[in-house]
Amino acid sequence: MKIGVAIEETWDFFHDVYSDLERHHNVTLFKRKEVRPPFFRERINRYLFRSNLEGLLKSSDVVFFEWTSHLLVAATHLPKTCGIVTRLHRYEMYQWVDKINWEVVDKIIFVSEAKRREFLGRYPDQESKTAVIPVGVALDKFKPGSKQFAGDLGILCHLTPRKRVYDLIMTFYELIQESPDFHLHIAGGPHIVHGDYYEALHTIVQDLQIEDKVTFYGNVTDTWNWYHKIDIFISNSYSEGLQVAPMEAMASGCYCLSHRWAGADELFPEENLFFTSRELREKILLYHEFSDEEKQRKKSQLRQLACSKLDVDRTKLQIRKVIEEVGISFTKNVSPK
Repeated sequence: MKIGVAIEETWDFFHDVYSDLERHHNVTLFKRKEVRPPFFRERINRYLFRSNLEGLLKSSDVVFFEWTSHLLVAATHLPKTCGIVTRLHRYEMYQWVDKINWEVVDKIIFVSEAKRREFLGRYPDQESKTAVIPVGVALDKFKPGSKQFAGDLGILCHLTPRKRVYDLIMTFYELIQESPDFHLHIAGGPHIVHGDYYEALHTIVQDLQIEDKVTFYGNVTDTWNWYHKIDIFISNSYSEGLQVAPMEAMASGCYCLSHRWAGADELFPEENLFFTSRELREKILLYHEFSDEEKQRKKSQLRQLACSKLDVDRTKLQIRKVIEEVGISFTKNVSPK
């Protein structure tokens, strides 16, 4: 099957899916061609973009859009010449979905049921096109270590206001007033848009005089090793699609606690969720009091949950099947390319 792939944003959630598609089909990756003439540069590059994208659509049985964003907007306003599948993560819901011609999209994959419900609240007539496939974790890479509990709390994310790391630092400060045996590990570098937030995180740690209790790591590439430093991983976001970091932490043998962002209940058991900072402190202290055997049992339960629901091998197979079904259905109704 001739499969086109259109992506210009991060590949963080896509490498395994793309490799699987390449193993089974003839895959063409969209490439934007641009020139730098002395005159009419913008007009010429708009023409090239449209021509390149239209060429991908015409030469493919089906095109997969990893992000439901600008490329899909452009494609859905061109003549329909192939099947179209897209995956909607989170941010696209608030920036792009109202600009897309959904009538020409054949299948919409959501990373969580919560995001599917949110979408259908706005586009109920698209329900038959929807599917939920969680983002997967490479279980052969993210494995439990042998760390003994030492009160190490951790968060790994883009350091932006949505992740509420500042709030977590304040909660941590209150926590160590009750029990000083904890350390907070923060992984993530400054964000190009929210540089002031990054600076504020460092400033509040200094102002609270807890530099000896908080470690900043910057961007971490070998995340599978970093998780082995952590006893309790915390997700404190107010909005997510289906956050990958806690999924990796679960698979890596961390105990995890999460704020109740919409969809968090699809990832964690009820006992691992919290609303308020007080609830978070109580749950951390409760876990601290568990015996070593009970701590291990709790961590093992989360690892098993990751293995049963979040295996990337299952994710990439499910996505490929959706793409294949759309491609087969479309080519049955049109002449061969």
